[in-house]
Amino acid sequence: MKLDGVLFFPVTPFDETGAVDAGLLAAHVKAGLSHGPGAVFAACGTGEFHALDIDEYETVVAAAVGAVGGAVPVFGGAGGALPHAMECARRARTAGADGLLVLPPYLVNGPADGLVAYVEALAAATELPLVLYQRSGVRFAPSTVVRLAKLPEVVGFKDGLGDLDLMQRIVLAVRAEVGEDFMFFNGMPTAEQTQAAYRAIGVPLYSSAVFCFAPQLSVAFHRAISTGDEARRTRLLAEFFQPLVELRDQVPGYAVALVKAGVRLRGLDVGGVRPPLVDPSEAHLARLRELIEAADGLA
Repeated sequence: MKLDGVLFFPVTPFDETGAVDAGLLAAHVKAGLSHGPGAVFAACGTGEFHALDIDEYETVVAAAVGAVGGAVPVFGGAGGALPHAMECARRARTAGADGLLVLPPYLVNGPADGLVAYVEALAAATELPLVLYQRSGVRFAPSTVVRLAKLPEVVGFKDGLGDLDLMQRIVLAVRAEVGEDFMFFNGMPTAEQTQAAYRAIGVPLYSSAVFCFAPQLSVAFHRAISTGDEARRTRLLAEFFQPLVELRDQVPGYAVALVKAGVRLRGLDVGGVRPPLVDPSEAHLARLRELIEAADGLA
């Protein structure tokens, strides 16, 4: 499996009763699909994986698979307690997913051997390709990533820590031991802000939450950084992404809540976020609306 282009992480819509709305999710995914993403990652961070029960999880992944219709690969999240992650793997396979993003285990910090055992158990539970995700309390040593990258099921590694020195060592170690086909992803919040640095150390892929509500802008940024159009990339950062990051940093959890609010402002009533996240205040919604209106002129 080889991915390219903007990676789309759709939000998970909830209806007025708080239930997952599979129909709205399908509409959301189809709208994004028209802008040509390289893959769809459903029920992951932006999709509130942490807030879904296992039946809701399967509903979300199945709805995304159905909406995509085989046009691009679909990944589902898998993480938390090992039995839950293994059940996610089984449900994602049943739903027709093409791969899994292995989200960090919750709360506890295990040693390298424990992380290896976690991934090995998950790999044994599914035939789906796995992309590992380093963030929060999960920190992989380069030697651990090399060890896991040699498993046939492990095809990629995503970084959400922002430690570029560590990530460079991981990239170099894996390239030397495993080869060039292994995929590396920038998984930092609002990844466009850091993608030039990641690209320079050999990490060409990144997740774009902005694609959920401003796909034209997301695609324009990807085109600029891929073609070396520095003037365009710098303008997009200065006039949209940097102000969005400043707003995002106002409240913990806004990396998801603002994205979902942006989808609502675009006219798709996907509902709010589930606790412990909170929806944006009216003042922050007003600022987000200004940024979205400005984005239309930039794209």
